[in-house]
Amino acid sequence: MASSLFFTHSHCYSSSTSSSSLVFRLHRQLGVAPTSLRLSSSHVANVAAMAMDSSAKVIDGKAVAKQIRDEITAEVSRMREATGVIPGLAVILVGDRKDSATYVRNKKKACESVGINSLEANLPEDSTEEEVLNYISGYNDDPSVHGILVQLPLPSHMNEQNVLNAVRIEKDVDGFHPLNIGRLAMRGRDPLFVPCTPKGCIELLHRYNVSIKGKRAVVIGRSNIVGMPAALLLQREDATVSIVHSRTSNPEEIIRQADIIISAVGKPNMVRGSWIKPGAVIIDVGINPVEDQNSPRGYKLVGDVCYEEAIKVASAVTPVPGGVGPMTIAMLLQNTLISAKRVHNFE
Repeated sequence: MASSLFFTHSHCYSSSTSSSSLVFRLHRQLGVAPTSLRLSSSHVANVAAMAMDSSAKVIDGKAVAKQIRDEITAEVSRMREATGVIPGLAVILVGDRKDSATYVRNKKKACESVGINSLEANLPEDSTEEEVLNYISGYNDDPSVHGILVQLPLPSHMNEQNVLNAVRIEKDVDGFHPLNIGRLAMRGRDPLFVPCTPKGCIELLHRYNVSIKGKRAVVIGRSNIVGMPAALLLQREDATVSIVHSRTSNPEEIIRQADIIISAVGKPNMVRGSWIKPGAVIIDVGINPVEDQNSPRGYKLVGDVCYEEAIKVASAVTPVPGGVGPMTIAMLLQNTLISAKRVHNFE
């Protein structure tokens, strides 16, 4: 039987709450069968009002990212004054994808805002893999470059694995080098860098004083970029971790047991309020465009989790946008600073 994981909803129903859904929520919270709950219409109305009043804490990724960037700015300044060294980040962009160009532009602005030097190599779509590797080799050997980032995706005629593996592990600020991931997976070993988005997820939990040790955590999605490293990071924090993916049977059952949910599956509003354990903490990595006639752009961005429903059940949740997104670039800047400090033995 096909998993229900990819049953996608593009709408959340937040304007009203039906009697049946309220009964279902009560049965989940009280641990009794739905048929044993006999509620009058006035009782249901009272419960509805309570449900509307109780809302989760919003985990403000923008505010946390700004705080981290302020910390980085101070450290970059301190390092420059003490050693004369300015951290440097080189970004390689191949092709003319508008979204990739926007991401690179944002990274450049972010570097400038904290005092990190930004270098950029823009190559045409029809560049050869060898040309890209030559740029990487040059940055590998450049002592003023402390971090190298290859903007993905690459054109289809290039071997992404070969290109990423060519970045020296000491400058792999994206954290995707196999040795970095291998060290992340092993007890007693430390990676030189942790991938930026999952690192940002864990940092949000830390900054909001969310206890991870001993908690049940579910990661939705198993990509090399987010899902898999996020699960490894949670495991390092002594959580009991499950991964839900496209072949998982009964994903709702598994997700409903979680104290902490990190969703990175790219399906708009997939995780419903009824999937969430009351009091759970939700980190929503998904950024999905859905049609919205009221928006000047004709669409709006939503996460993997139905925010309007989740905020009534969870204890804390990240919004989309404004949650995980700003943290990814903040972690990239932090990794670049860490690299420069390591090279120059600056504490």
